[in-house]
Amino acid sequence: MNESCLSIKYTNHAIEFMAKRGITEEEVEFSILKGETIESYPEDKPFPSKLILTFVNGRPIHIVLARDEKSKKCFVVTAYEPTLDKFELNYKTRKRRL
Repeated sequence: MNESCLSIKYTNHAIEFMAKRGITEEEVEFSILKGETIESYPEDKPFPSKLILTFVNGRPIHIVLARDEKSKKCFVVTAYEPTLDKFELNYKTRKRRL
């Protein structure tokens, strides 16, 4: 289980791309609660972020989530369905670029 969030805010980018990609807030919130952190970006600003993987009805979903440690607010940066041209079959490992 991932870290808890006292509240979840969505960036404009996340809202736009969730709509384009058919990803719902319920799927994102499920992912935050039950997903697996597969990459961490501790140097991201203004807050550290991470890449979360989950499967919703068999569909892989990646969420980039930033968390303000002080307030425990979480910010959904983006959400997308990873593709096999960029990730291995496990959807956790990025493919190496040649």
